[in-house]
Amino acid sequence: MKTKTVIFDLDGTLLDTLEDLTDSVNHALLTFHMPTRDISEIRRFVGNGIRNLMMKAVPNGENNPDFEAVFAEFRKYYDIHCNDKTKPYEGILELIDALEEKHIQTAIVSNKVDSAVQTLNRRYFPKVGVAVGDREGLKRKPAPDSVFMAMEAYHAKRGETMYVGDSEVDIETAKNAGIKCISVLWGFRDKEQLLKGGAEILIKEPLELLELIEHETI
Repeated sequence: MKTKTVIFDLDGTLLDTLEDLTDSVNHALLTFHMPTRDISEIRRFVGNGIRNLMMKAVPNGENNPDFEAVFAEFRKYYDIHCNDKTKPYEGILELIDALEEKHIQTAIVSNKVDSAVQTLNRRYFPKVGVAVGDREGLKRKPAPDSVFMAMEAYHAKRGETMYVGDSEVDIETAKNAGIKCISVLWGFRDKEQLLKGGAEILIKEPLELLELIEHETI
């Protein structure tokens, strides 16, 4: 079947959010007199939601008596500063435009808190009609629930839908949803990590995705 719906991960796939995440994590850590983390550490920590990110960033994780307060400070700060340095990866806006021209539906599914997902989607991707973030009552990736929500909004069929992401969590999410997965090499994981996580199809540049769809090689 020809692909009619493309669902994207957000952080590390559409947007380079690493600097804002690092700044927000370190703001929260410094507020509670904890050691900061460098950007390479944050890169390793992201991919499975902000709580998991902070569990790795805070010394002793959830066992730290100040964990919940640090986590709350991170969320408050990031909600305000989630767009200070964030920007789309090169070629992403062109890809979104090209998919729209071909009448291919696009959506975003992310483990980022839903308020930030909606803010960033409105600012950068107004042509993407459906965006689903981490929200109460919805299981986070790698559970397929958020993907199914996006698919239902478009009445999309599994055989005509693909998921595009940059992490092993995205690969598992697509598998759980029963849809194709494309893994990108410009995000937060390298090729070795993605292959270890089960990646089968990898692309180096955004517009390669369009070529795959056009030539139906997936």
